[in-house]
Amino acid sequence: MSRIQLALNVDDLQASITFYATLFGSEPAKVRPGYANFAIAEPPLKLVLIENPGQGGSLNHLGVEVADVDAVDAEQTRLAEGGLAMRQERGTTCCYAKQDKFWVQGTPNRERWEVYTVLADSAAFGGTSPTETSGCCADGGADDAVPTASACC
Repeated sequence: MSRIQLALNVDDLQASITFYATLFGSEPAKVRPGYANFAIAEPPLKLVLIENPGQGGSLNHLGVEVADVDAVDAEQTRLAEGGLAMRQERGTTCCYAKQDKFWVQGTPNRERWEVYTVLADSAAFGGTSPTETSGCCADGGADDAVPTASACC
């Protein structure tokens, strides 16, 4: 299973959940403080909503969710052979999930792309406690970005 991930900044999480549940005819797979995601079967999409008041309607980052660590490794090898730079994150906690991933760096328009697999659910958004955000997609894979909690999957 592979599917595209689209992470959006939203001003009002509950209003956005209501809208996207209606739009896609699907309830969220996960809802946590300031965060929700939908695992939509058709079209195959992981829709992530990150509450970020004042940034609503903007793109947070893009991703490709793959089935397992082997698929993460295969994509990383393929993209490295194509000359793309990457920053690897293994065993990271991000967006209420433990993940293995990498971020593609040097994208032509500064968009943020990650390739990841979810290893397990987590009570923490990032870091080690439910409210800690350090380490959670900290810079969204940007080359010289300032770390922010809002750039997370």
